[in-house]
Amino acid sequence: MKNQHCELNELGWSDWFEQRAEYKPADTIARVAAIDRDQLLLVDQTGSFRAKLAGSYLYRHQLSHELPCVGDWVCIEKPSGENFGVVHALLERRTSLRRKSAGSVIEYQMIAANVDYVVIVQSCHFDFNLKRLERYLVMVMEGGAEPYILLTKTDLVDADVLAAQVTEIRSAGITAPIITLSNITREGMDDLKRLLLPGKTYCFVGSSGVGKSTLINQLMGHEMLETKAVSGTGEGRHTTVRRELIRLKGGALVIDNPGMREFGIFDAEGGIGNSFSDITALSAVCRFRDCSHTGEPGCAVIEAVHSGEISREHFENYLKLREESEFYQMSYAEKRKKDRNFGRFIKSVKKHVKDS
Repeated sequence: MKNQHCELNELGWSDWFEQRAEYKPADTIARVAAIDRDQLLLVDQTGSFRAKLAGSYLYRHQLSHELPCVGDWVCIEKPSGENFGVVHALLERRTSLRRKSAGSVIEYQMIAANVDYVVIVQSCHFDFNLKRLERYLVMVMEGGAEPYILLTKTDLVDADVLAAQVTEIRSAGITAPIITLSNITREGMDDLKRLLLPGKTYCFVGSSGVGKSTLINQLMGHEMLETKAVSGTGEGRHTTVRRELIRLKGGALVIDNPGMREFGIFDAEGGIGNSFSDITALSAVCRFRDCSHTGEPGCAVIEAVHSGEISREHFENYLKLREESEFYQMSYAEKRKKDRNFGRFIKSVKKHVKDS
């Protein structure tokens, strides 16, 4: 983020943070704009500067999600006249966007924090995938942000194809606002700009090559984010390698992300309930209050599937995401229990050695 004088509320600060901030008068509040290895790029009223985490903070917080991520507000100490600070505390997050860490590790990875809106970007050309869209929506709503759906590269498909995709989204019970856009013809760009409000933070997520960086370049009016040539299929090759908070001329703050095809669901019961609101509503009239919708008599959800009110594919994706969330949450709880037991064991051994 460029050096520029501005007030904290122009960087996303609000009364919500003011009421919860606990910091010494000598400390300074700043927002995380990017993370480069062991250093953070921060921004406050005076502009941007570098910082590192205090050793005491690292000692007390060893889990990855306890460390600052892009969008976080942190409490720092920065001597007057210096352009380098030390982070002593992480302020409470109002919203978060996270996923299960890639691979077999049972941990979750922070994508961004304190985001007001998450723009889920899918290309109409090759990337459109309703199941993946539902997966993104679950985690957005679980984290407390508001979702937007952005269908890009509309110039590469016929109008009836685009209309069918929008219908498919609505038929799945998804009510999030949908914007359609072409980076080439710029049709739909004004609709998107009207949604970008000053002082609000927007996180753009989606697979590689759907046009996120090209889009943000156009919103900024210059080529800040590097993009590679478009391939023969019309899909761009995304080269964003880090998350970065960027302030647009109109005052909105946006976070670009490296492409993510793998977006593991982790502890997202609330997000699943909100994203699959059609199924949640029907669950209220099932015969059994704890109906799992997998074969119990009097299940209103299964009856709706049989009648065609709810598509079988939509229902099966709901079951899959719910099972995945429960599995990883259980595995995570078991891992944390083992970690705690091992920690207690180490402490008892140390005590035994000391008393010997």
